[in-house]
Amino acid sequence: MERDDYRAWAHRAADWAADYLDGVADRPVRAPVSPGDIAAQIASTPPEHGEAMDAIFADFERIVPGGMTHWQHPRFFAYFTANAAPASMIAEQLATAMAAQCMLWQTSPAATEMETVMVDWLRQAVGLHDDFRGTLQDAATTATLCAILMMRERALKASGNSAGLAGAPRLRVYASAENHSSIDKGVALSGIGTDNLVKVPTRRDHGMDPDALAKAIAEDRAAGHLPAGIVICTGGTSIGACDPAMEITAIAKRENLFTHVDAAWAGSAMICPEFRHLWAGAEHADSIVFNPHKWLGAQFECSCHFVRDPGALVRTVGLRPSFLETPGQDEIVNYNEWSISLGRRFRALKVWFLLRAYGLEGLRTRIRNHVAWANMAAERIAATPGLEVTTKPSLALFTFAATAGDEATRKLLDAVNNDGRAYFTQTSHDGRFVIRFNVGQFDVTEADVAMGCDVITEKLGELT
Repeated sequence: MERDDYRAWAHRAADWAADYLDGVADRPVRAPVSPGDIAAQIASTPPEHGEAMDAIFADFERIVPGGMTHWQHPRFFAYFTANAAPASMIAEQLATAMAAQCMLWQTSPAATEMETVMVDWLRQAVGLHDDFRGTLQDAATTATLCAILMMRERALKASGNSAGLAGAPRLRVYASAENHSSIDKGVALSGIGTDNLVKVPTRRDHGMDPDALAKAIAEDRAAGHLPAGIVICTGGTSIGACDPAMEITAIAKRENLFTHVDAAWAGSAMICPEFRHLWAGAEHADSIVFNPHKWLGAQFECSCHFVRDPGALVRTVGLRPSFLETPGQDEIVNYNEWSISLGRRFRALKVWFLLRAYGLEGLRTRIRNHVAWANMAAERIAATPGLEVTTKPSLALFTFAATAGDEATRKLLDAVNNDGRAYFTQTSHDGRFVIRFNVGQFDVTEADVAMGCDVITEKLGELT
């Protein structure tokens, strides 16, 4: 395609996108395909010569939409959402057109300075103190890896990056089993090793038991190990569990341990003051992550990583060879030094568009609705013979199961998802196979949530 053709095809793509969003609710939520179906429709060898855009676009329309699970579908109740508010989509189109590599201030002055301001807007929005600064990472997994590396370097007095871990004391990291698997991955990739990730028991409310944490730390010190840090969970992926951050950060302060709060999903809800009790104490942590791309409406990828000491982050993951210096600007912020990757996208633009287009109060209204509708759905499920709520709503997430047991629950999940009108996913809780019901898609309505309940009860009736 030549540059002269770009305008026409960009308009065509924009029209397709608008039509797609208008009709996405009429599509099956989950792709009705089997493994290999899509690959079989794509040529097995690359073309030697360029093809006409008409043919390429026609193949896109024929192959791709029907082979996608539609994350922007209003009855996507699975996983956690990856929301894309329309204003955020527009910003992403503009960022794509500029195609900037935003690794340094001098390669992207507007992107760099806007990121600084947008992170501060988000800090204010969730009610954190102004001693936090931060950056926009790609995903919470990356932010958590950065935090675990910071734990490691603090515990080893900044020797891990230079000398390695050979001969170093055995480091220990503490988290509950309700934390996301990204914690396990971060501990593995940091070189600490998953054998040194201590899964602390939880209380009846599924939050980490502070007494058990203190006991584990004491036992490790007695064994000659070196405690490095604690990962605090706010809104765990499985059932939405929240650790008692105030009690845990108090233990961390006493033990001089680094703390990281993983609020990837639930952090967005902290724009509503009435939900902030769920992470009370997070303000005392060293590092916090939440994903505006999960529940707030920012186009994926957009993960906000707050740190109390940016210098520690830069010393841990930053590197400035001579070819990345900005002459005469030694103290300028270069966000590649706050991240694992050197290359960076212009993520702040979609946050700017999002917050200006909807305002905090507009976003609060959405989140409050989602929480209210999740509670409504839980009440309906609990009142349905043959079903039981297995964990009550944590914000907009709850779990349920068939009273007839795991096999009946599996069959129900398959029947609902194969129907196509709604999409749910599963988890394991207290040794049971349960279904997660998460309300959070940006344009979901109360009627969509009600339909999700209708599909569940309808399919249950067909199976019993």
